[in-house]
Amino acid sequence: MLGKLTGLARALALLLALVAGFVAIPVDVKMVLLVLGIIAGIGEGADTFVKRGVAVLVLPAIGAAVALIPAVGTQLSAVTGNVAAVVTAGLVTTVAIGLFNALKDELTGLTK
Repeated sequence: MLGKLTGLARALALLLALVAGFVAIPVDVKMVLLVLGIIAGIGEGADTFVKRGVAVLVLPAIGAAVALIPAVGTQLSAVTGNVAAVVTAGLVTTVAIGLFNALKDELTGLTK
C-alpha cells in the first residue's frame, strides 16, 4: 500500500512539475511539489541515493542551459527547477529516515 501511495505521489509531482512549467496555476506550486516530494521520498530506497543526489546537483545546470533555447527555454527551465524541487524533497526525506534509523540502532545498542 505504501509503495502505491509513494508511486502516486511521485507521478503526480512530476506531472505537476511539467504542467506548472507551461501553465500558470493559482496555488503555491513549489509547496505542493515539496509535499509530494516528501511523500515520494518515503518509498525511495537508499540504493538510489547517489543517483538522486547527482540529479539535484545537475538539474539547475540543465535548467540554465535550456533557458537559452528560443521560445520554450523559460518554460523548460521552470520544469527542471520544479523537478529539482521534487527530487530535493525526496532526498531530504531519505536523509531524515537514514538518520532516524542510525539513531535508533545506536540507542538500541546501548541497552545491550
